[in-house]
Amino acid sequence: MRIGSLTLPNLLVVAPMAGVTDRPFRQLCKKFGAGLAISEMVSDNPQLWGTRKSQLRCNHIGESDPVSVQIVGTDPMMMAKAARYNVDKGAQLIDINMGCPAKKVCNVMAGSALMKDESLVARILESVVKAVSVPVTLKTRTGWDPEHRNVLNIAKIAESAGIAALTIHGRTRACGFNGQAEYDTIRTVKIHVKIPVIANGDIRTPAQARRVLNTTRADGIMIGRSAQGRPWLFREILHYLETGEMLAPISLIEVRDIMLEHLEEIYSFYGISMGARIARKHLNWYTFELAESSDFRKRVNQIESGPEQKIVVEEYFSRLINQQKNTLISNTKNLAA
Repeated sequence: MRIGSLTLPNLLVVAPMAGVTDRPFRQLCKKFGAGLAISEMVSDNPQLWGTRKSQLRCNHIGESDPVSVQIVGTDPMMMAKAARYNVDKGAQLIDINMGCPAKKVCNVMAGSALMKDESLVARILESVVKAVSVPVTLKTRTGWDPEHRNVLNIAKIAESAGIAALTIHGRTRACGFNGQAEYDTIRTVKIHVKIPVIANGDIRTPAQARRVLNTTRADGIMIGRSAQGRPWLFREILHYLETGEMLAPISLIEVRDIMLEHLEEIYSFYGISMGARIARKHLNWYTFELAESSDFRKRVNQIESGPEQKIVVEEYFSRLINQQKNTLISNTKNLAA
C-alpha cells in the first residue's frame, strides 16, 4: 500500500491507542508483520510537550520505519506546529485524530467532535498538510451520531486538502464501540474518493480481515483492540490473505517467549518500577483466555517488581506447558489402548 511518498510493505496497520501503542508495542506488532503502526496521540498543546508522558510518546529511538505519529487538537495553527514538532522528532507520517470518542477529548471539541464542524476540519487539514513535507493521514468515524453520518463529506474535504490516506472506524462517535461496524459506509466512501481508504472496526480474525476487504474494497485494514495480547494476529492475517490457509495455533512456549521479550522492552523503555505497572494490562491481555489465568492475573496485578513479574510468568507457563504435555501423553495412551 502506498501512502503519499511512503510505500508500506503490506496493508496492515496498527491503530493508535492511548496507553497501548507505545514504542515497545509498535515494534512488536511490526515484528509480526504490521506494515504501519501509529503512535499514541500527541497533543497540539506545546505546554505538554515537555512532560514525561509526551516525551515517551515522541521517543522513536531504534523504531523501524515508517515512524507514524498521531496528533490531536482543534486549532489549525497549533496542529501545524505539532506536526512540525513531531516531524523534527523523527515522524515520517503524521496522522490527525478525528476519531477518538473519549469524553475528555470530545468535551474540548477534539477527536470525533470535530466532525460537527466541517469548515474547521478543512482548515485543520489544510494547515497541517502545508506545514510538513511528510504524508498526512486522517482517522475519523462515520459521523457524530447515527442521524449525522457525514464521513463522505469529510472524505471529500480531506482529499481536496491533500490528505494522503483516510482511515474510517465504521461507527459513529455516539456508538462508541457498540454494535456492528458499518462496512457499507466505508465502501461508499471508497467509491467516491481516489486516496487510499483503510477500514477499521471489528477485525478479530484472518477470515474477518478477508471479509472486510471484500466488502469495503478498502486499500488496507487497521486493527486495534484485537491485537492487545495478540500481536501475532498480524502474522496470521498476512498468511491467510496470501495463502487462504490458517496458520497453526500459536504454542504456549511461543506465547511465553513473546511475553517475556515484551516485558524486557517495557522495562527498558519505562524503567523497572513504572514498567512493571505498565506491563500489567499486557499480561492480562496475553493470558485472558488461557487456563487458570484468573488467579495468575490477580497475583501479577499486585506485583511491583519487574524481576518478580518475570518469575511469576515463567512459573505460570511452566505449569501450563507441563499440564499440556501430560494431557497429550494421557491421550496417546488411551488411543493405544
